[in-house]
Parts: sequence; C-alpha cells; structure tokens
Amino acid sequence: MERRDVIKLGAAVTAGGAVLGSASAAHAERSTAQATTTAQAIKAVWDAETVKAGGTWQGYVTLLNGTAAPVVAVNQNSASIQTAASMNKLGIALGVLDKIDRGELALDDRITLTSDIILTGSGFYFHQTAYGDEITVANVLVAMLLTSDNTSVRLCGLVCPPAEINETLAAKGFTDTRVIPNPANPNRMWLGNTTAIETNQLLTRLAKGELLSAKGTSFFLNILKGLSGYHDGFRRNMSSVERARVAMKYGADDATRNESGVVYSSAGAPALVYSFMAQFTNNWGNYGATHPAVQAHAAMGRKMFDIVNAAGTAATDAVELEVEQEALNGGLTQ
Repeated sequence: MERRDVIKLGAAVTAGGAVLGSASAAHAERSTAQATTTAQAIKAVWDAETVKAGGTWQGYVTLLNGTAAPVVAVNQNSASIQTAASMNKLGIALGVLDKIDRGELALDDRITLTSDIILTGSGFYFHQTAYGDEITVANVLVAMLLTSDNTSVRLCGLVCPPAEINETLAAKGFTDTRVIPNPANPNRMWLGNTTAIETNQLLTRLAKGELLSAKGTSFFLNILKGLSGYHDGFRRNMSSVERARVAMKYGADDATRNESGVVYSSAGAPALVYSFMAQFTNNWGNYGATHPAVQAHAAMGRKMFDIVNAAGTAATDAVELEVEQEALNGGLTQ
C-alpha cells in the first residue's frame, strides 16, 4: 500500500466514525519534547551570539504552535524598560489602525505633506525637497513601517495624537510601551520606551489576530514582511522567499540596536516571535551592518530560522507517520 493511500484510508476510517485517538497522548508528549528541544537550541544560539557581540542585552523569544501557549526559549531581562527607538513605531501604527477599526479614521483619508513637518534620518520623505503632496494614511503607515520614515511619526500624530496612542496601548494591556508627548504641541511626539517582552507580546497578539480587525492585521503584517524593508539584521542571510516569511521592525538610537519580528512556517503559520534589545558603549553613529549587535541579529536570524524550519519538518513527518499507523490500525479492525 502506498503512503498516500494509507493517509487516504485514515481519512476514510475517520469519516466512517472510527476513533483515531489512541496515539494522541503520545503525540502530545512528543510535541512537548520537540518544543523543549527546539527552545533549548534557540537559547544556545542566543547565548553564543550575544556573548560574542558584547554589550548589554534584553531578549524574549517564544515558539508558537496554534492555540497552545507560547513556549519561552529566551527570557533575559525582558521586562527591563529601554529606549524603543524605531520599534516604537509598532505601537504608533497600532494606535492608528485601532482608530481605523473604530471607524474614526480611514486608510484613504488624506494628510498634506508640508515642508515644516519634515524630519531627516531614516525614511524618504525628506529626500523630496518639494512638498505639498496630499498623501493617504495608508501611505504614511507604509512609509513608517517599511522604511522607518521619521516624518511619518509626525504625520501619524496629525490624525492620532500621542495621548490617544498611549491610551490605546494602555487599553490593550501594554504598561511599558509608550510614546512621549511633546507638551508644546499635542500632535507631536518623541519615540519612547518599551520592553523586550511587551514587544514580543504585541507581535504575538498581532499575529494571532487579537489586536486588530482581520483587515487591519493583514495590512500591518504584510508591510512588516515587505521585501523593500530592512535587511541588515535578522533577515540578512536569507533568500527573498525566506525573508518574506519574517515580519519585522528594527530600531536604532545612538548605540542602541533593537529588532523584533515574527517568523512564519512554510505553511504560513506564526512559529517564532523574537524581540532583541541591546545597548553598547561604542559603535555610536554606526548604523550599518557592521555594528556588532546587528551582526549578532544576522547570525541569530539564520540559525533560528533553520532551527524552526527543521522542527516544523520533523513535526510534519511525525504527524504523517502517526496518521499512517492509526489508519492501518483502523483499516485492519473494520
């Protein structure tokens, strides 16, 4: 009997009312053991690469498997409040998209791009030199999440003030992730603070569809997966197909380097959520791929991606073998 025929037989037996649950306890035990082994491998990578890079690190990395509770692989000073840098733009986008979900704003609402609102640094709006554009809220969010445009933070403040963003974050259960309102202008803000664990939880809940509508969730995550985004860190040593399986956001401020993201399985399910934060006393002004923290991100990205891939393949093979065995057992007793 061919393997595919055995699997078909298993499906037919199940449909006929046979109970194929004799191996469920063993399967659960194997799944737990596999998750533990995978988590240990992830932790070993974290330990090796952060020690090699130096600096002070905070991290929270979890393995996801459907509706099961996340398995924690890395938890190092994860509740330590640190400068979020551009990772704070995740919270800003959440505030704007939540307001859209409430019907108080729309992706196609327009904002005027004026010269007095322009900020330099990361992004592209400042390169225009000529302004007056009527741009959509959708355009602003893509600029902020994909290219980490700094001007877009001010543009978001025009439609969703910082006080409102912080209220949304608080209402959704985030206690340490905040932007800093500018007391001189209620629509202006500075990027504030967060923790590794809260950023991980934000992305975990986003990936599970718990923070926004289905439309808002899809819009948000598809931008973070964009292949025109940041590639110096976690996604550096990956093919374009592999990069498209990682939804991520990077942040840098002076010598601080942060990055968080969701790694998806080949089947499209969220499999791993990582949140890295690091502070250094050197490498100020080095925003390139040679920063030791960014080099560590790249090494961890390649290795963690491969570990998750291997675990997913092993789990799939185990399930198929289990189905085959139960199908054979069921077929023989009918």
